[in-house]
Amino acid sequence: MQSPLFAFTEAQTQDRYALQNPHMLRVALTGHEDVLARKGSMVAYQGLIEFDGEYQTPGQRRSRTVGEGLDLMRCSGQGTVYLANLAQYVHVVDVEGEGLTVDSAYVLALDSTLHWETIAVDSQYGISGSGKYNLNISGRGKVALMTSGQPLMLQVTPDKYVNVDADAIVAWSSSLRVQMQAQTHSSGVWRRRGNTGEGWELSFLGQGYAMVQPSELLPPQNAVIGGGAAAQFGMGQQGARGQNQGNIFGN
Repeated sequence: MQSPLFAFTEAQTQDRYALQNPHMLRVALTGHEDVLARKGSMVAYQGLIEFDGEYQTPGQRRSRTVGEGLDLMRCSGQGTVYLANLAQYVHVVDVEGEGLTVDSAYVLALDSTLHWETIAVDSQYGISGSGKYNLNISGRGKVALMTSGQPLMLQVTPDKYVNVDADAIVAWSSSLRVQMQAQTHSSGVWRRRGNTGEGWELSFLGQGYAMVQPSELLPPQNAVIGGGAAAQFGMGQQGARGQNQGNIFGN
């Protein structure tokens, strides 16, 4: 059999995390260290791999009581597992001393040795992309993130802070200070900056990086788009953010 498809064979590497293409990740398991992956993200595997779909940490069980949680499965054994989600771009990040804060809607997989906890960016409005709940990941290990399109890494320095649309931010250095604001008067706070189409933004100050995707909001899997202004602007349970609730927890 011959076909141009054979140009897309498995990439040969000894790395534990290896991109097979911009949209698919291969994780090698040796039986010593498990990987935690988003439920439903396994597209193929080789070897003797076990998937624990009922895996929960104490932090996840606590967070369920308030409607927050990230559904993960534990992948263990010896072999390789291939992960992808909605053909999103995949990026592997080494988490070290600095730490990483990320919206859990964009987490594909992470090492089981990493520690994470839920943090909140203050907001009195439960709106799309406000970053109310995020994962603060610390320790040493790797985490695989997803973006809609190729991202942009913006450097933040003490003399150059960065403002990012709250619907486009994916992750940032945990050392950064974060402030949230709306570019509207109070009378128009529920409108996305009047007729500009823009809404809330996060300001990052300090020393580190902010990761932005060229798209506002990752469409949730199996999302049912509601009607009305709330859904149009991503607010409430009818918006994309509401459809992604239940995606964050602490470990």
